[in-house]
Amino acid sequence: MQTSRRQFLQWGLTSTLLLTTPLALAENLKQPPRHIAFDNLHTGEKMKVTYWEAGFYKTDALKQINHILRDHRTDEQMPIDRHLIDLLNLLHTELGSKSPFQIISGYRSSQTNSMLRKTSDGVAKKSLHMVGKAIDVRLADIELSRLREAALTLNAGGVGYYPKSNFVHLDTGRPRQWQG
Repeated sequence: MQTSRRQFLQWGLTSTLLLTTPLALAENLKQPPRHIAFDNLHTGEKMKVTYWEAGFYKTDALKQINHILRDHRTDEQMPIDRHLIDLLNLLHTELGSKSPFQIISGYRSSQTNSMLRKTSDGVAKKSLHMVGKAIDVRLADIELSRLREAALTLNAGGVGYYPKSNFVHLDTGRPRQWQG
């Protein structure tokens, strides 16, 4: 993978900073549009959307992303961290996937997280899922181990590897890794 953590962070920062100079605006406008596709395995919903274009995040697209990544148990939504969406977009592009991300878990309400902590192993008390900064996913056309390795190469957040449950946890917290 050719993108480093520094490049990823610069890419994310360029898209979120207030553009105050014509040069900064011109550089941001040169970046290609960013797309994301999801398949929510719990609700059956599918979506493909351009969420960033011409230097700006698209509000309607972000609302659609928040909706599909909602807590399917409580129907609650949370604004999903834009850096997490950018991370997913970058991984998808770098891996050359043609499949949507299959959602195992996106946003989790505190109620859902508490229930999962009681019934499952490895659910953090202060999970980043509860603040829209974590997602559990897989790609149908990419080996799970390749998705994990690509995420680790970026060193842009937490990467949990769950081969028995067939998903990778990705978050925008501090860089770390574990296997469940």
